[in-house]
Amino acid sequence: MKKIIIITLCLFSQLLLADTKKAKEDWAYLDNGHIKIGLDKSRGACIGFLGESKTGRNLLNHFDEGRFVQQSYYGKSDGSDWNGKPWVYNPVQGGSWDKKPARLLKFERDPKKQLMYSKVEPRRWSSAKPCPEALMEQYITLDGKLAKINFIMNYTGPDQGKARHQEMPAVFVDGALKNFYYTKEGKLISEEPRVLAENKRKGKDGLRKGTSSSEWVAYVDDNKWGVGVYTPGTTNFTCYKARGNGSTGPKGSSCSYVSPIRTFALTTGLEVNYSVYLTVGTLDEIKERFEALKKSNTNKVR
Repeated sequence: MKKIIIITLCLFSQLLLADTKKAKEDWAYLDNGHIKIGLDKSRGACIGFLGESKTGRNLLNHFDEGRFVQQSYYGKSDGSDWNGKPWVYNPVQGGSWDKKPARLLKFERDPKKQLMYSKVEPRRWSSAKPCPEALMEQYITLDGKLAKINFIMNYTGPDQGKARHQEMPAVFVDGALKNFYYTKEGKLISEEPRVLAENKRKGKDGLRKGTSSSEWVAYVDDNKWGVGVYTPGTTNFTCYKARGNGSTGPKGSSCSYVSPIRTFALTTGLEVNYSVYLTVGTLDEIKERFEALKKSNTNKVR
C-alpha cells in the first residue's frame, strides 16, 4: 500500500510539473536588456507583460481576456448581451468576457531580430462566437527603450453600420499606476480618470474622453514613473479606472485603462493597419522619447 501511495504521489508531482511547464510555455517574451515585453499565447497572443529588464516588474494588467494591450473593434447591436447588458458586435483579440480564449492560428518568435509575430481568430466579447471574418495579426519589435507593435485586422464580414469609436488599441495597466497624463498644446496635463463602477451607479458610462495634441498618454505612480502609450496620428483618447476589490498588480481586479481612439465603421473588405509604441520610465523620459520619435519621422514598424 505504501509503495502504491508513493508511486501515486510521484505521478501527481509529475503532472503538476507538466502543468506548470505548460503554463510557462503559454507566455513568450522579448528582452533587449532595456525593456521586456511578453504575450500570452493561450489568450490570443495578447500583450500582457511590459517592464524594465533590470527590475522584471510587470506594469500591465491581464485580469481577464479583455484586459491586455490588444485589438478590439465595435459594430452594430447583434442581439447579444454581456453579463445581462445588451451589447454589440465586438471581436476581441483575447477572447470573451466568460473566459473563452481566442484561437491562435500562427506564432513566430525570432530573438535575434527581436521580433514576435502572431495571427489570431478572435471571439465576440459578449457571445464568445469565433470571428473568422475579423482575423487579427500583430508584429512586436524592440528598439532601445521602445516596444513597437504593428496591429492588423482584415474584416470580411457584413457592413456594421455607422462609424463608431474604435480602440487603437485597448491598454490596461496595473491599477497602482493611477495618475494619468497627456499633452495639450505642448503642456503636460494631469486629470483624474473616472472610476468605472461609481459612474455606472450614477447612470454615466464611466469614460473620460480627451485629446492629446502630441498623440501620447501615460499612466504613472506618485513618483511620476510608469507606462507611456503613443499611437501616431491618433489624438483622441478615452480612459477610466476600475477599483475592483482594490488588488493591484498584473492579475489584480483593479486596473487603469486608456485607449487612443479613431472613428470608423467596419465595412466588408476593410483592412485596419496601424502602429503603437510602448515605453517604461519617468514622465519626463516618456515625453522625451515620444517627442523625439515623432520628430524623427521613423515610426514605421518592421
